[in-house]
Amino acid sequence: MTVLLRTRVTAIGPEVADLAEGGVIILFADGSPPELAEVSVLHKTEEGPSVGAPQVGASIAIGPVSATITAIGPSAWAKVREIGHVVITFNGAGSAERPGEICASTVETDELVAALKPDTVITITA
Repeated sequence: MTVLLRTRVTAIGPEVADLAEGGVIILFADGSPPELAEVSVLHKTEEGPSVGAPQVGASIAIGPVSATITAIGPSAWAKVREIGHVVITFNGAGSAERPGEICASTVETDELVAALKPDTVITITA
């Protein structure tokens, strides 16, 4: 198993739970503008991100919640590498609607909301 990204949640914006209930989370590196922090899971990278983007079939884990990547937008990984930002949609879609989006298999949204708290580790592995 190759770790492509390992990051630790540092803060949760006040609107994150509402988005997560809909199967969407927005990651942004620490230091994001305040208006973005309101809807974002702020994080600090511990390992990676890798040079190469994850491929369909790679795994993503947010604490105890795990899913499989089903699609990745053409600019999603570049944004992760540049500014620690990506939108992860747990909808099982075979293609990303937005260029900066990673799609993953569906998860229990109540478990996702519960996992989103400071110090939770998020990993993407191949």
